[in-house]
Amino acid sequence: MTALSVSVNTGHPTSPRLLRWLVRLHRPALWSWLGIVVVLSGALLWLGGPLTDASAAAWRQFNACGMGTCHYDQDSITRYKDAYNYLTYAVLVVPFAVAAWAGGSLVGREMESGTAQLAWTQGVSPTRWLATKLAAPAVLVAAGTGLLALLHHWAWSAGEGRIDTTKPWSSFETFYANGPVPVALALTGLAGGALIGLIARRSLAALVGGLCFTAFAWSATQLAMPHLWPTATSVTSLRHNGPSGAGITLSSGLLTSGGDRIADPYCGSDLSLQCKDLYTSLDAVSFYKDYHPESHFWPLQLMASGVLLVLAALLTLAVFRLLKHRTAS
Repeated sequence: MTALSVSVNTGHPTSPRLLRWLVRLHRPALWSWLGIVVVLSGALLWLGGPLTDASAAAWRQFNACGMGTCHYDQDSITRYKDAYNYLTYAVLVVPFAVAAWAGGSLVGREMESGTAQLAWTQGVSPTRWLATKLAAPAVLVAAGTGLLALLHHWAWSAGEGRIDTTKPWSSFETFYANGPVPVALALTGLAGGALIGLIARRSLAALVGGLCFTAFAWSATQLAMPHLWPTATSVTSLRHNGPSGAGITLSSGLLTSGGDRIADPYCGSDLSLQCKDLYTSLDAVSFYKDYHPESHFWPLQLMASGVLLVLAALLTLAVFRLLKHRTAS
């Protein structure tokens, strides 16, 4: 690995000067980010306000119809459902956009064009350059993504119990968009994109690399999240059609008289003679389910966010160490 030869000017620009330089250099990205946050925030306020009220009124009309001819505002129900789905996925996509920008523009393009090396000859040390490059965007990213997640949770809560088709808290999209995980993932994507940009030194390669890394971190979070907090176990009589307990399910099946766990043949209640004979042959006495109830929402969110923030800190440390190694003369 070849070190970058840099002759650093002995001047020491002030932090405001560095920030002004950063804003001028990335002004299009700054305005784009502010535009995204403002537009999505306005759309989420519309979703949780007028759209929710209209959809809830339409559901009241529908539920009051009984068995007769029903006249209700179906368009309001469909409009709410579509807007909720689109806005939820938009909130989840934000961390990927941050990672792509961090890799492709924030670091990768400057390394490729020589802008970074030029800054280092104008009295800006590589370490100070990188600290400014990461700190200011991190504040804006955390504030913007946090606002979107907060508004999404508010909009979802406004429809809970009022709209019959409201997504449950445990659904994949709703769960992740309703808490701080997108904020932690965006900061991880920022640090990961910066690291890949420094390694690749090419804007396009860093952009793709930042997206791939964030997708990997996102997938790993989904796999690890259910195991970051102890599960609750529900034991249900065979008189029911299956195990009870709403939430995020990890495993379920049958319990034998000896306490062993076996697979559920999905026969149903033992009120059916066929199912009763099957359970008797299996020595099954009840259903069981290991799951996370709604009370585990915040513990899971905080644990997953904590893991991502630790990863972001490690990536940031790696970026500084790599930059120091590459600029050592």
